[in-house]
Amino acid sequence: MADDRALVLLSGGQDSATCLAWALDRFSHVETIGFDYGQRHVVELQVRDHLREAMAAMRPDWRERLGEDHVLDLGLLGQVSDTALTRETEIAMQADGLPNTFVPGRNLVFLTMAAALAYRRGLRHIVGGMCETDYSGYPDCRDDTIKALQVALGLGMDRRFVLDTPLMWLDKAATWRLAEKLGGEDLVSLIRDHTISCYLGETGVRHTWGQGCGSCPACDLRSRGYLAYRSRGPQSAILKDRNQQ
Repeated sequence: MADDRALVLLSGGQDSATCLAWALDRFSHVETIGFDYGQRHVVELQVRDHLREAMAAMRPDWRERLGEDHVLDLGLLGQVSDTALTRETEIAMQADGLPNTFVPGRNLVFLTMAAALAYRRGLRHIVGGMCETDYSGYPDCRDDTIKALQVALGLGMDRRFVLDTPLMWLDKAATWRLAEKLGGEDLVSLIRDHTISCYLGETGVRHTWGQGCGSCPACDLRSRGYLAYRSRGPQSAILKDRNQQ
């Protein structure tokens, strides 16, 4: 199992697309994995191919490093989840303080299945967009959860997997800045215009921050993060202005 080979959880959203660029910038070989679990926003899976192709076209080394894509059918997860992400129901807060968009065990299942695939493919690093800075409070996004699962997967498969979460301590504005650092304005534009983060999977309306319903928790986080990022101005523009002084 080579230490410079990675598997990225690529949903088709902003965070996972940023993680793919992060991995392509670091590892010699990068594969991607997506999951179809009966999510309402299944449209996110339809943008994955374009994201992969567009990122590969940005840099020759990224094209050389980008490997195979895998999509797994996890419909069983949708069958056992009565949530606003897997049912046509209104998004709301629950009595336990979590939004009803929380799919119990989702990231645990995703990372376990990714590790099983990584085991077979000889990939040591598993990269996910989990974050506990700007997020909806999901317990399976917390750093402690990811660290515990890394230990469990290593013990259970007798392989030293590394679960990389480059966005764990970044807010959404910082995530946009990371994308710009990795791929400039071209990558920011790709992620803004061609990723889907909306829980409802709305694609008919284009906002300054991308596509989405504009009112669900995911759209709220994304829009506020983008506006905060743009309020400071793109880093490329700041550097250009400094060079001209």
